[in-house]
Amino acid sequence: MTEPAKGNGSPPQAAAEQQMQIRIIGQYVKDLSFESPSIRKLMTSQAENPNLNLEMDVSPEQVGPGVYESTLSFKARAESKSIGVIFDMELAYSGLFRIENAPPDVLEAVLNIQCPTLLFPFVRRIVADMTRDGGIMPPLMLDPVDFGALYMRKRQATAGPATA
Repeated sequence: MTEPAKGNGSPPQAAAEQQMQIRIIGQYVKDLSFESPSIRKLMTSQAENPNLNLEMDVSPEQVGPGVYESTLSFKARAESKSIGVIFDMELAYSGLFRIENAPPDVLEAVLNIQCPTLLFPFVRRIVADMTRDGGIMPPLMLDPVDFGALYMRKRQATAGPATA
């Protein structure tokens, strides 16, 4: 009878392939601006439905070995013909992430999709609190964002038109 070899010096396959790890080091408001220049007009008159323009972008950057910053940039501007600018808001919210064992082809997607997905609930709360505190009722509540689709659109835009 032969016994299976034990301790032959080679690590098991699962241990050899280390799992990718993402840890949040910290998160913070990098920049915040809120203006409501026509709030008194809004509160004392009846305005038609405002025109609301929203923009969101993700900007990742390596800041050290294995350490990356992912920044969600958000802009919102509401205005109406009768009142003018109701509010104008800009927010840059960042997170520092330690990312280990990420294959290079996966790292870009992690920084543009998974990291902003972790930060988004905090951005949503800040936007709601700022608009409410700025006198906007109801406050602006952001719908969930598909960061995968945003990333794909951004990649397609930077790739340019396909050549035949």
